[in-house]
Amino acid sequence: MGDLNNTSAMRHTVQFGPDPAYSYRSFAITELEDDAKIRRLYRPFLSDPAVAQNDWVSKLELSTALKMVEQHLSDSSNDRLKVLVLYGSLRRRSYSRLLAYEASRILFRLGCDVRVFNPEGLPVKDDVQHDHPKVQELRELSKWSDGHVWVCPEQHGNLTAVFKNQIDWVPLSTGSVRPTQGRTLAIAQVSGGSQSFNTVNSLRVLGRWMRMFTIPNQSSIPKAYTQFTADHEEEGGSRLMPSDNRNRLVDCMEEFVKYSIVMRPHFHLFGDRFSERIERTAKEEKKQKENVESNGTVVEIRAPGADSVSDGGKLGVVAA
Repeated sequence: MGDLNNTSAMRHTVQFGPDPAYSYRSFAITELEDDAKIRRLYRPFLSDPAVAQNDWVSKLELSTALKMVEQHLSDSSNDRLKVLVLYGSLRRRSYSRLLAYEASRILFRLGCDVRVFNPEGLPVKDDVQHDHPKVQELRELSKWSDGHVWVCPEQHGNLTAVFKNQIDWVPLSTGSVRPTQGRTLAIAQVSGGSQSFNTVNSLRVLGRWMRMFTIPNQSSIPKAYTQFTADHEEEGGSRLMPSDNRNRLVDCMEEFVKYSIVMRPHFHLFGDRFSERIERTAKEEKKQKENVESNGTVVEIRAPGADSVSDGGKLGVVAA
């Protein structure tokens, strides 16, 4: 039959084995290290310490990612990855929120500074409430972050209004700052019915539009009401039960951390675009011409990076 899967064209892959030395390692921010206000406002996912030390997240084999985190923290003088987590439901028992909390626990163990935004009280997007405290809070968190994790329920085959409203309040640009450009993004969805990928597909489109790097992997939890333990059960209750779906969530968070660590040192490269450089040059040229007209001075305008003694990069000479 031949090589139906074209495996002969594959690159050589390296398999990473578990390292026992990292079996139960955690780089989570301790309570003593943490800011009490941040912990209270943005870390509702934290379990009782006695639970957290023995829950399923603490037992995950994450040695490859943990080694990367250890090296990254050493190289960056303990500057942790900053992760904003958004979810898309206001229900009392919101499965997107519960899944977001589980994702946050994994990221927290992997040394991330994780902050979960509560969308309750965020006004419906309009053109007049930009100064609303919840709007400003969301925008500041997005600006602060190195990456996002988006978890949304599927309703009527697509995103919920609660989730989309949050994204609509995060602008593509605020002055000269693009709040999401160049950041990494992990996506996940929960469904009340059978397996679906409509919502993660829409989230991927949104991420691209917001100029974010969306990791290849994704998580979709079908029949979410069957996937979580009841309140007040073992491990604190409302925890994701063992399954391939749970394993896929771990895959996504592990992959998200790896991509974020690799890309973070080069973050500013992703804010550099040819079209925007040309636009800036045009604005500078216009401003200089206006200065000439008002001041009567002579100004030579050159393209960015042009040789100062060469005419090759000259855009024009304006004289009074």
